[in-house]
Amino acid sequence: MPGMIVAPQPIAVEEGAKVLAAGGNAFDAAVTTAVVQGVIDPHSCGVGGYLVMTLHRAGQTSPSPIFDAPAIAGSLVKPDMWKDAILRPNPDGWGYFLKDKVNDNGYRSICVPGMVRGLAEMQRRFCTRSWSDLLQPAIRIADEGWPVSFWKSTSWKEPAGQPEGSSLREKLYATAEAKRVWLKPDGSTYEAGEKFRHPDYARTLRRLAERGPDDFYLGELAREIAVDFQKNGAWITAADLAGYKTREAVPTVINYRGFQIVTNQSPHGGPTLAQILKILEADDLRCLGHNSAKYILRVSQAMKAAFADRNRMLGDPDFEPDRVHWMLAPERIAHWRAIIESGKPIDVSHGSTESKNTTQVTVTDHWGNWVSLTHSLGSSSGVITPGLGFMYNNSMINFDPLPGGPNGIAPHKGRTTGMTPTIVYRNGQPVLALGAPGATRIITAVLQVMLNVLDFGMSVSDSVLAPRFDCQGDTIKCQARIPELVCSEVRKHHAIERASKSHGGFALVHAIAYDSQTCRLSGAADTGGEGMPLLVD
Repeated sequence: MPGMIVAPQPIAVEEGAKVLAAGGNAFDAAVTTAVVQGVIDPHSCGVGGYLVMTLHRAGQTSPSPIFDAPAIAGSLVKPDMWKDAILRPNPDGWGYFLKDKVNDNGYRSICVPGMVRGLAEMQRRFCTRSWSDLLQPAIRIADEGWPVSFWKSTSWKEPAGQPEGSSLREKLYATAEAKRVWLKPDGSTYEAGEKFRHPDYARTLRRLAERGPDDFYLGELAREIAVDFQKNGAWITAADLAGYKTREAVPTVINYRGFQIVTNQSPHGGPTLAQILKILEADDLRCLGHNSAKYILRVSQAMKAAFADRNRMLGDPDFEPDRVHWMLAPERIAHWRAIIESGKPIDVSHGSTESKNTTQVTVTDHWGNWVSLTHSLGSSSGVITPGLGFMYNNSMINFDPLPGGPNGIAPHKGRTTGMTPTIVYRNGQPVLALGAPGATRIITAVLQVMLNVLDFGMSVSDSVLAPRFDCQGDTIKCQARIPELVCSEVRKHHAIERASKSHGGFALVHAIAYDSQTCRLSGAADTGGEGMPLLVD
C-alpha cells in the first residue's frame, strides 16, 4: 500500500510527502508537516500551541491510547478572576465576551503551550528520524521565505464576527513585536503571493533542533519565555513550563453500523461526536434522503442533544468527574431519542468560546500506520516574545469565566476543545481517518463526513465536498449550497439560516479513506480551504 497525506497548507503537505517518499513513516511525516504548518500559518498553529492525536500503529489489534499535549492554565489563574468582566454571552452560543478582550488577546489569554513537548514525545516514541532532521524543512522555509497564501492574506482583511470579538488583523496589533514581525512598515499586511521570510522563527527552530526540545521548557529558551511572561502579567511561571507533561488517555470507542469509531476523549470533541452517532444509529438515514429537510431536522436534533450534555457536563477529567460513560449509556441515548421523538425543545445553553483557526494533518504510510493530528493556537494571542518569532495560543478563551462549572478556570487545568481527530475501522482495519480545524463545528463536520461515507456510501471526496449544516443552539446554520426550497421546509419546524459562503465556514475536514476490496487509498481536502491530498508511492 502506498502512503498518503492531506492537510490545509499545500507547502506543508509537500514537505510531509517528501518524508514519506524518502522512507519516513506516518509519524515522521506528521511531525515535519506540523512544524512547517506552524511557520506558514501563524494564527492557526505553531510551537506556542498544543495538539491531540488519534493514531493506529501497524499491526496493532486494539485502539491505541489518545496522545494529548493540551494547553493548560497557568498556576497564577483564579477561578473567579473574570466573573465581573463578562460583557454578554456570544450570540452564536459559544462562550462569553469579556471586557478588554482579556481572554482573547495579549499575555493574559495564554495557556501553557504543549506543542513542543507533544511533538518531541511523538518523535521519541513513534518516529524513525531524528528530532533535528524533522525540523529542517521548517527551518529552511522560514529562512528562505514562502509566498503568502490567498487564504491568509484574505483572512487578515476580514472583520471580527461580532464587535466584541477579535479579527486576525487585530491580533497583529496586540503587541509591538507582532506588528514588527507581521506588518509592513506602512502598517499594511502582506498580499497573496508576496514572499515572507521569518528569520526569528528559523533561529528558534534551529535552537530547538540543536539543543533539543527541553530547551523550550527547562533551558535558556524557557528562561526567555518566563521572563517575558512575568514582565507582562501572564498567568504562566517558569515552574509551569518546567513541569509540563503530555497526557495519554483511553480513547472514546463506539460501534456504529458495524464500524468501530475511535476518537478522542473529554474534554475534546470525541465524546460529543460519539453521542450524536449513537443517537442516530437507530434511524434509517438513507430513507430520509441526504440533506433533505427531514434529514437535516433529525441530525440537527441529535447535535443539539449531544451539545446540551457537552456544555453542562464535560471538563478536564483530571479535575472533573468523567461523564462520558454516562453520556454514551443506552439509557441516556434512549432519553434523548424520546425527547427528539416527542418534539420537546432542547435547551443547549452556552458552550466554550473557540476559534476556527486550528489545523489538521492526516497521514498514512505503506507499513499501515495512520495518524490524525489536530493542533492549534486557537486564533493566537498576538503575543510574540521579542526575537523568538512564534505566536502563543489564546486558549484562556476556551474556559468558562463563570466559576463553578465543569469548564471553569483552575490552575493547571485543561479546557474543552472541539478537536476531534478520528479513525474508523472495519474488521480491525482502518478505513477512514479524518479531522478538521473549525472550533466546535469540527465535531459536526467530522460527523457529516462520516455519515456520508458510512450511511450513504459516498466516496471520501464526495463526502467532504457535500454541503454541511450545524446546530448547537436555537438555530440551524447551513452552507448556501443547501437550497432555500429545503430550508423553507425545515423552517416550518425549526429556525434555520443560510450562510453567505457556499464552501467553508463549517470546519475544514481533511480525510483519507482505504478501500479494502481494491486496496486503494483516496483522500480529500476541504474545498473551503487551500489544502490538497498527495499519494506517495
